Amino acid sequence: MTFSRRIAWVFWRNMVSYKRFVLTTFLASLIQPLFYLVTFGIGMGAYIGHFGGKPYLYFLVPGVLTTSVMMTASFECMYGTFVKIVHEKVYDSLIATPVSAEDAVAGDIAWGAFRGLVSGGLMMAVALFMGILPVSLPSVLLLVLLMVLVGVLFGSLAMVVTSFAPNFDFFNYYSELVITPMLFFSGVFFPLDRFPPWMKALAQFLPLTHAVAVARAVFNGEYTRGLFFNFAVILGLGAAAFFLGVARMKKRLIK
Repeated sequence: MTFSRRIAWVFWRNMVSYKRFVLTTFLASLIQPLFYLVTFGIGMGAYIGHFGGKPYLYFLVPGVLTTSVMMTASFECMYGTFVKIVHEKVYDSLIATPVSAEDAVAGDIAWGAFRGLVSGGLMMAVALFMGILPVSLPSVLLLVLLMVLVGVLFGSLAMVVTSFAPNFDFFNYYSELVITPMLFFSGVFFPLDRFPPWMKALAQFLPLTHAVAVARAVFNGEYTRGLFFNFAVILGLGAAAFFLGVARMKKRLIK
């Protein structure tokens, strides 16, 4: 499996195409996470009170931000990629040029990660408006790095799913059986220390759990040795999912 600088060409092709839908996709990327912040953070937060001496929003924002990156990258590499394969035949056109199948898929994963970064950036802007932001500039840069890694991880996982998908309905299995449970069992809305032991053990196998843990530590400026493990999980799973996604998609594209 080899890659080349043509990955950047695929990324740029997506960027040019994206300019036609930039306003609608910005709004779509912002509405659902903003809905979570308003309903859970402000509405339910008024009843919950403080977590660790801070308003509930300080607990919620890192999880919602990470979730926004996950969902945007996932849907871009599922529905967006499927449309390019089946309906627009973009991949057929790409691999008929010097762009290889590996470059085309890797470029789309990079694009999905970028879309996730944009969504995360929008959430950071909302958090700033609410007065909630990481404690220092290095923390902001670390959070940006985390969003890129999370985007690659979940974009790659979505690409694996897309490599098997015969139609759009197939994505409902992944959305309902994987993404939705991660929202509620990864510490996004509630602290994991209140869960039963078996549930806490299960949560450690969910990649979103580790992403949320790092994001929350960055926001609060509370760094521990356990974060090295969280980062290692994100990096390891991201690399494995990336190469598996590229291999699976290549097999689908070149028969």
